[in-house]
Amino acid sequence: MIDLDEHSETSTDAPARDEVVPFVLGGPLRFTGRGAVAVALLLAFAMLPVRGLFRSPGSSMEEGFMLVFPRLVQDGKVPNVDFLHLYGPGSLDVLALWYRVFGYTLEAERAFGLLQNLGIIVALYVLARPWGRSAAVLSGVVASLLTMTPIGLAALAWHGAVALALWSGVFAIRARHTESGRTWLVAGVLAGVALSFRPDIVIAVSLMLLAAGWAVRRDAWRPVVAGGAVGLLPMWIHLVVAGPGAVIQGIITDPVVELRPGRELPSPPSFGQLDGALQAIAESVPPTWPVPAPAARHQLFFWFFAVIVIAIAVPAIAWLLRRRHGANPQIDALLVAGVFGLGILPQALQRPDSTHLAWVAMVSWPLLAALITHVVSRRVPRIGRASVLSGGVVVLALMLVVSPFYTYRYYLLHTRVAVGDLPLPFLVEREDRKFWFGNPEVANALIAMIPDLDARSEPGDRLVVGTADLSRTVYSDVSIYFLFDELEPATYFIEMDPGLADAAGSGLAEDIEQADFVVLTNFWSGWLEPNTSVKRQSQEHNQAVADNFCLVGQYESNLLMLFERCEGGGGISGADVDGLYPVVPVPEELAD
Repeated sequence: MIDLDEHSETSTDAPARDEVVPFVLGGPLRFTGRGAVAVALLLAFAMLPVRGLFRSPGSSMEEGFMLVFPRLVQDGKVPNVDFLHLYGPGSLDVLALWYRVFGYTLEAERAFGLLQNLGIIVALYVLARPWGRSAAVLSGVVASLLTMTPIGLAALAWHGAVALALWSGVFAIRARHTESGRTWLVAGVLAGVALSFRPDIVIAVSLMLLAAGWAVRRDAWRPVVAGGAVGLLPMWIHLVVAGPGAVIQGIITDPVVELRPGRELPSPPSFGQLDGALQAIAESVPPTWPVPAPAARHQLFFWFFAVIVIAIAVPAIAWLLRRRHGANPQIDALLVAGVFGLGILPQALQRPDSTHLAWVAMVSWPLLAALITHVVSRRVPRIGRASVLSGGVVVLALMLVVSPFYTYRYYLLHTRVAVGDLPLPFLVEREDRKFWFGNPEVANALIAMIPDLDARSEPGDRLVVGTADLSRTVYSDVSIYFLFDELEPATYFIEMDPGLADAAGSGLAEDIEQADFVVLTNFWSGWLEPNTSVKRQSQEHNQAVADNFCLVGQYESNLLMLFERCEGGGGISGADVDGLYPVVPVPEELAD
């Protein structure tokens, strides 16, 4: 077994008595029995719920577009030109290649998501390894609870970017000690690829590399910059193919300016209610939890402040320890990685739901476990080797207090599914395509609709999938495009967001007019958030359906509707379009 990080006997702050310098601090790769046991224990914990996660309900839009978008890239479609994509091209390019090798299936997509998750977990194990194997394993356990739970195994670009950035940090820290130009080059390449996945982490990655390169030779920056330029190759190609204007619009203007009013949530979260619509839906029928705990809305409130404090505290305390006690390789490693954890904090501030809080905590909180271990080993030396457990135990206990529903509870849920102690969710299959849903009525509606669309459509026909009320495009069921992959998505807005697809003049109405079939869902008609997504925008998109399409069928009491192009439209007036979906009363405080 490769033990990436054996402990250094030369470190005066070491709480354990291992033999050699850790990998992250410049030591060699080693095969040891104890290292194999430590890594095996961590992987066993991380993998325990995986069988359940492979068969868990997916996010119909986010996981759906990580299936559909790479397939479009395979077909020569260009993000930000042929379809809306708010992130970098890197993850789509990699997944397009992955699907060519391993097949275009939900299982292949989730296998890639699993690799991304393990990349984060093992990187944090490596960063914590200088404090001993036990401390590193506990940091990895913390990382597992925070990484495997918010999005399951969906191959989202964020997890890929964080994994690549953390490994860039590992090699940058190692390069400080080895003074190896090749190692700096590797750090730069990994950083560049991370930015091609998620360009919005550029500040976090830049600060991390600046911290790692502080007080090193000036020429060390050359391989970092060269490596970064190479790693960003997918972005350079995308700029040429799509054009700078389309890239700036799709990656900067749309998500930062146009989308934010319809997606941001109060910061801090409301104490008396769940602000996020998806969070509220999930908590309407929550999994069981046997231990007394605060209400879900209260947990989010307290967790929000804990995430901020810890993201700031880890690099700040590491810096103070360095100033007080002088340069220390262990503390330098924490400082570099902690700066990255601080740099991604805006993710938690702009939309503080459980997913975004976990996306920040999964870096800073495992590092906090290592930091506590370091401080306890210095301050309370009489407890000896027990100090290696202190940090992990403290952080795991903190999670049990402030966020058990969003960490332990979902880990337990998927583990119970994995071992057969709970029934599976609801599967929708069409030929070799499948997707799991958490709501039986949603699954039944799709199962009933599939034969009708099958009978009427031919390969190459153009399909639009959207919300029943297209003046409120709060979400979209992209998974339907995946189930009917022989049909051509007819709209730029495969992913639908408030303020983009539903805006007047967005082009959605023109896309609808060119389609052959339209599938509209009422799955998200009850979407209520304290932002502009509650406001109805242009009716031109609803009118485009009314003017050009006839209703073929409605399923589960209008939960899902199938339309087909017909001469003269369906005779539905603009005033009658409202009858196709339920009217959801909007509280006055939200309407204002």
